[in-house]
Amino acid sequence: MAVDCFSGAQVRPGDFLLACGDGNNRLIDIHWSHWGPTSAAGTALDAVNDCQPYCAAGKFHTYPVIVRLDRPEAWKTHPGLRQFTRLHLVYTDGRPAHTERVVTHELWD
Repeated sequence: MAVDCFSGAQVRPGDFLLACGDGNNRLIDIHWSHWGPTSAAGTALDAVNDCQPYCAAGKFHTYPVIVRLDRPEAWKTHPGLRQFTRLHLVYTDGRPAHTERVVTHELWD
């Protein structure tokens, strides 16, 4: 399962907030091709605020990505459940400024 910013457990979420503090980065339109006990994979759009000239006035831009979740561990809130703790993104057609083509995020608990 994937645990969101609000400590909600999700299985095959259709969207997933990456920037918990300000909401300026979110995966949307997620389509999972695989969801298993050790990994999950799919495609999505990464919606990123350009924050120009500042975030409240910025515009969101979307970039297609391949998504992979892995490294399941016991969820501290419910130790009997396992959550994915790492998310990988591969940008397939353009990417936000100052962002590598492949990005790995450690997920919260």
